[in-house]
Amino acid sequence: MSADTSAPAELVIRRCASCDGRLCLPEPSCPWCGGELAGEPVPGEGVVHTFTVVHRSFAPAYRGREPYVMAWVDLSAGTRVFGHVVGCAPEEVRIGMPVRVTFVDGLPHWRPA
Repeated sequence: MSADTSAPAELVIRRCASCDGRLCLPEPSCPWCGGELAGEPVPGEGVVHTFTVVHRSFAPAYRGREPYVMAWVDLSAGTRVFGHVVGCAPEEVRIGMPVRVTFVDGLPHWRPA
């Protein structure tokens, strides 16, 4: 994967206008109250909540890229997001590790802060 210079300059999550719930998943409406979701820019800082190192991928797009790290990241904005941890060896990733968003091929990934 290569760095994408045309990537967005900020991380955007979805926020419910009715209940103020925040989520990163692509839902058509709020899963808690059914309200309307809108994009909201948030700081791209967080900590690794949990992670797994993938040694054998069954997804064709990821075969040959193993090992790689997938993690849930707790953002300072108060929501949890999912993505790849890049910029360090898989054995260096730890629960509680501070990370910062980086964009690769237009998608948010996480690198050590």
